[in-house]
Amino acid sequence: MSPDAPGILPRWGQGADTRGVDSLRRQRKIAAARGLTFWGQWLVAMTLTSLLLCGLALAKTGEIDTQYRMLVLFALLGSAPVYSLLRVYHKQHGYLTGLSRLLGGWLLLLAGLTMVAFITKTSTLFSREVALTWASLGLAAQAVAYLPLHHVSRRYHQKLLSERTSLIVGTGDLALTLAEKLHRIKHEPVVGLVAQEVPEQPRPCPYPVIGVLAHLRQLIANHNIRRLYIALPLTEAEQIEGLYIDLLDANVDVVWIPDLASLMLLNHSVSDIDGLPAIHLNESPLTAYPTAALTKAMLDRFMALLAILALSPLMLIIAILVKRSSPGPIIFKQQRHGWNGQIIMVYKFRSMRMHDDVQVKQATREDPRITPIGRFIRRTSLDELPQFFNVLQGRMSLVGPRPHAVAHNDYYTGKIKAYMARHRIKPGITGLAQINGCRGETETLDKMQQRVELDLAYINNWSLWLDIKILIKTPFTLLAKDIY
Repeated sequence: MSPDAPGILPRWGQGADTRGVDSLRRQRKIAAARGLTFWGQWLVAMTLTSLLLCGLALAKTGEIDTQYRMLVLFALLGSAPVYSLLRVYHKQHGYLTGLSRLLGGWLLLLAGLTMVAFITKTSTLFSREVALTWASLGLAAQAVAYLPLHHVSRRYHQKLLSERTSLIVGTGDLALTLAEKLHRIKHEPVVGLVAQEVPEQPRPCPYPVIGVLAHLRQLIANHNIRRLYIALPLTEAEQIEGLYIDLLDANVDVVWIPDLASLMLLNHSVSDIDGLPAIHLNESPLTAYPTAALTKAMLDRFMALLAILALSPLMLIIAILVKRSSPGPIIFKQQRHGWNGQIIMVYKFRSMRMHDDVQVKQATREDPRITPIGRFIRRTSLDELPQFFNVLQGRMSLVGPRPHAVAHNDYYTGKIKAYMARHRIKPGITGLAQINGCRGETETLDKMQQRVELDLAYINNWSLWLDIKILIKTPFTLLAKDIY
């Protein structure tokens, strides 16, 4: 492959004596650009919404009363953490993704402000006309400002990254994956790869191998390298240490990419413990991101309370129908595993006749144990409405891996790799597996394996925005053919 291939931008030139200063300046510019990406756009958005609210209040009453000034203050204080958690202004978002996250952040902020007004009993102080107009026009004003600001931010950040040429030490699968990600996702120019030694039989490679380790310093100088990635197997730990020591005075950023592909990683991250680098291989999102976890818990309970109040007439009707369908309790209670494997009691409307099965059996299509009303509420997922009380208790979440019966977990543990890892987050009423069609009976290990993989993908990629997307998609999957 020639140096002119996409993503390969060899550079020649400038002396090594100025490279360290240039690299430091470039890092500071990139850090400043990241800060401006969020705080700059947030400041413009909140300024527009604040001025809009003041203008609406002034037009309605002729003055800006105290309650509206307090609303501006609470909106400013609440919007920063909400928009930050949802990564509204992240530079990698496309325009549609960014606007949808902006919508989610604005709705979440409005929900929080509504809850504060409800708790403090101050909602009657505000004009409904002003509030509704501000809610709609405030979003429109932010969206109009978002498009040009996001465009400028992305262009500026890409310009800074394009000036940082990189070189990768390694030619294995990890090095190739890294090169692809740097080029496709981060848009960082990659000069090429460096082999440990001249291979006897070179294999095809989409990125050029421009030299070997013995000539690494010369390659760094000739190509004006700003950042060096070490992507060698863990078996080469001694050589990695030697490389690092040798490059301390080379005025180049050195980044080690550990080869952890053989491990089952769960919500992995890197942190610093008083100067000691720590690689978190397996960590619950609820402990890794305590602030976001608290926001998730508050949102869960608030939405669960609203759902219970709104759906109470429907739940009362279902309760009467279940009671009349067959002898037995209205609510079916079953022990299931919750967060970190703790046993919790999960509620459902009883959909089956009372029976004395020795072992817990999954419901099957045309199961004779299911009552007529039970078949309907299972088909429409209405049998799971009592689980809003589980959410209100803090035992479950609106979104998360669906809890399975303890007996089922005991059966699948050991048969499916990392099966119990799905309990590293609170179980949910709905989840990523459910909106992707993994519902109903799991009569084969492959079906359960697919469900577990999606549950682990949810844990690895968890965010408040992902929860919101799953909640939006859930109603469109309630009539799936696999529910019975």
